[in-house]
Amino acid sequence: MLPRQSLNRFLQVSQRRSFVNAVAVPPKASGFCMQKSSNTNRNVAYLQLFQLGILNHVAIATPNLEKATAFYRDILNGECSEQIPLPEHGVTTVFVNLGNTKIELLHPLGDKSPIAGFLAKNKEGGMHHVCIEVDNVYTAMADVKAKGVRVLDKEPKIGAHGKPVVFLHPKDCGGVLVELEQR
Repeated sequence: MLPRQSLNRFLQVSQRRSFVNAVAVPPKASGFCMQKSSNTNRNVAYLQLFQLGILNHVAIATPNLEKATAFYRDILNGECSEQIPLPEHGVTTVFVNLGNTKIELLHPLGDKSPIAGFLAKNKEGGMHHVCIEVDNVYTAMADVKAKGVRVLDKEPKIGAHGKPVVFLHPKDCGGVLVELEQR
């Protein structure tokens, strides 16, 4: 992230004119990011509208929640929560506390569970998604959409932690389902 004053150091005069003419800077923008454009192999400045936070959790779908919990608790000596049924999400979860982040074990709850579909394709279970905190999930959602990333929800939903979340399409995220969660 670059402060606005630093933008001039990274852009040539013609690039500055193009950038300034193309972008209206909102008052609450976090700053600018420089990135190589894949099409032109030139530096391109992007307005950064939201701030990424920490990795909140890695979610693992499991066909046997008791067995998975026992592995993290009894074999790896992890601190595991009780089972938390979340019928509005179609899952039962167990959180494994890792100190600075968590593992979220997911098991289907009900016939329409999205995890049931995942387990139908992945019988042994496996990594389902990663969750990254953002300072403003609404701004993040609009920004990634504007950059061509598909968002799976029309509006943020309340996630397992009681905070707004959105999911990004894995085909736009290197094959990984990404959840963005409000800090």
